[in-house]
Amino acid sequence: MHQPIPEYDPQELYREAEAFVRQCYTELEKESAIEPRLETIRREIAESGHYDHTFEELEHGARMAWRNSNRCVGRLFWQSLEVLDRRDCETPAEVHEACCEHLDRARNGGDIVPTISIFEPMIRGRQRVRIWNYQLLRYAGYAGGDDSDVVTGDGDRTRAENPDEIVGDPAEVPMTRYCQSRGWEGDGGRFDILPHVIQVGDDEPELFEVPDSVIEEVELSHPEYDWFADLDLRWYDVPVVSNMRLEVGGIQYTAAPFNGWYLATEIGARNFADTDRYDMLPEIADRLGLDTDDDRSLWKDEAVVELNRAVLHSYDEAGVQIVDHHTVTDQFAQFERNEEAAGRDVTGDWSWLIPPVSPATTQVFHTTYDDEIRTPNFFYLEPPAAIRE
Repeated sequence: MHQPIPEYDPQELYREAEAFVRQCYTELEKESAIEPRLETIRREIAESGHYDHTFEELEHGARMAWRNSNRCVGRLFWQSLEVLDRRDCETPAEVHEACCEHLDRARNGGDIVPTISIFEPMIRGRQRVRIWNYQLLRYAGYAGGDDSDVVTGDGDRTRAENPDEIVGDPAEVPMTRYCQSRGWEGDGGRFDILPHVIQVGDDEPELFEVPDSVIEEVELSHPEYDWFADLDLRWYDVPVVSNMRLEVGGIQYTAAPFNGWYLATEIGARNFADTDRYDMLPEIADRLGLDTDDDRSLWKDEAVVELNRAVLHSYDEAGVQIVDHHTVTDQFAQFERNEEAAGRDVTGDWSWLIPPVSPATTQVFHTTYDDEIRTPNFFYLEPPAAIRE
């Protein structure tokens, strides 16, 4: 669900700033600095209609936003978030370069570092920086029946005959079409990395190819089935979400890409399993020799488990950090205990916290949560009109 950006109101901005500063500085054990800081903020808003966060406020605010993210089951590590202050980036090229640096730093040789890059915020209600991509790495989706070429099994390029045929990620068909309309071609394959689409102010967005040097992918294989490698599946290593705004103390950062590490079910039970994504379960079930004519055979269940085993096995073999759904829900239980000890209530969206595989085997399935939205937090941005379905 996309949360609309609040209308600019300097009085409301100060109220949000005050609430944030009081909580932030109390948590940082700097209570004596609260009133002087609020006086500075009050003066800045009166003079310019805006105030700037100090780096310490930005850092702790971003970490608080992760802690308050109701849909995230990986919040145990919120205090480890590395915050990169990129508010000095002025051009699309500078933003792109910072995004590439983010990918490299966050990857950390496979030992993924939770990282956020924060660019210039909205000022008096005007957007400054926007990254159009859903994530900094994402695969193109070429739809049949348009001007897209696709690649056949033998590697030859051809025009799709079936108007419903999609090669690549169906979720990225609108973005792919937009990039093609701007001159980007792609190779027509299932795993072509989309360019970064970056907008500054009201200018037309600029496109930037993502260099190979910051792209790392994991080829999928299975610990028991040799044929799994013949499926030629792969996925990128670092999930850097870039379509959300960060709200801290009333300031809206519309470009704040951030990452943790992958939960295996995100890849194995959603990206590759969903019927409106790569839809691999029927082929995997067929390779397993399962009866796909009758859902009572539970062929989908068996296929999705083997797909997730392959994801975990492959990332482990590649030395890339990843977590399974049993471990991450145990970690979430520790997060709940930590928050209780700190005197804070845990909010959460139960439908997102439970894993898509065997949810009843995890403790979050048997727990209820208050879905109250607190700030600082992350909110989905409405996609630009040019890439809406």
